[in-house]
Amino acid sequence: MDDVRQHYATWLRNTHAMEEQAITMLTGQASRLEHYPQVKARIESHLEETRAQAERLAQYLERTGKGSSTLKDFGGKLAAMGQAASGFFAGDEVMKGALAGYTFEQMEIASYTILIAAAEALGEEELVAIARQNLAEEQAMAEWLASQAPVLTTTFLARADADSEMAKR
Repeated sequence: MDDVRQHYATWLRNTHAMEEQAITMLTGQASRLEHYPQVKARIESHLEETRAQAERLAQYLERTGKGSSTLKDFGGKLAAMGQAASGFFAGDEVMKGALAGYTFEQMEIASYTILIAAAEALGEEELVAIARQNLAEEQAMAEWLASQAPVLTTTFLARADADSEMAKR
């Protein structure tokens, strides 16, 4: 049972680190979006959700004595800063951001699905409730990104044809 609990604690810390990485990534994206106000507003809204998700996980980690992984949190933030900075030089930054965002949401959805199954197996009902709330928010964001992809693409292409700098961000 010790191995099972160790896996569970590792997955929990990894999920918290993932949310810390998402905060950095979303902050970078939102700060540079200039010509897509609807996308910027939704990213900023999800950024607030993500901060709350990370805080719920951090509080649970603290209450249960599992602690967060400072090294993993830092590594995730560093990777997110690199991803955010690399988009700055891309001529299609908004599209690369949408693709990266959707991909990251799917990773978060999978992580929460795994975490919920593990928490249920171990009778950790408090974490099940937290993870289900976070999962629902991640699913909503992924659905929104998927629904906006066609409109965002055609808007980007029309703007790129007229003014590449306006299309970029």
